[in-house]
Amino acid sequence: MSGTSGSVAAPATPDDEYEILCDDTGSFLRRYSTEDGATVITDTELDGTTAYTPTGTVVRCDAATAPAPNPAIDSTIQRQTGAGAVTIPAGARSVTVVVYAGAPTIAIGGGAGVPVAAGTSLTWGVNRGGDTGEQLQDEFVITGVAGSDFLVTSSREV
Repeated sequence: MSGTSGSVAAPATPDDEYEILCDDTGSFLRRYSTEDGATVITDTELDGTTAYTPTGTVVRCDAATAPAPNPAIDSTIQRQTGAGAVTIPAGARSVTVVVYAGAPTIAIGGGAGVPVAAGTSLTWGVNRGGDTGEQLQDEFVITGVAGSDFLVTSSREV
């Protein structure tokens, strides 16, 4: 409104931040409360109410596990025109199929082939590798007939 000035006072409320941490016996919840410039730390079980006393070294839970080493990744690319098949064995981290012409079939894990129309792009993938790595468990077989034109790319750890 024109010509009006003033201020509004909001009641002071604590600012709470939460973090799940780990110690020598497992995980727990730490609450950091800040009010009037003072920070208060409260540790509880994961239920948020039962008091908890940490044992040993306290770390971020994701720091408690050593990161997996960076794996080497092998990539492939194959373009198939006309009749023929491209097979990606089980264990890949990613598979992408782009269909330019025709309607090749895609069979996953020994299942029946499903026709895929021109203009279609499909991707399967996982995002973690290394010692606890994920991988696609199925074999992919992409089969073209006369008039087919498609591109298949894949990646896997080596």
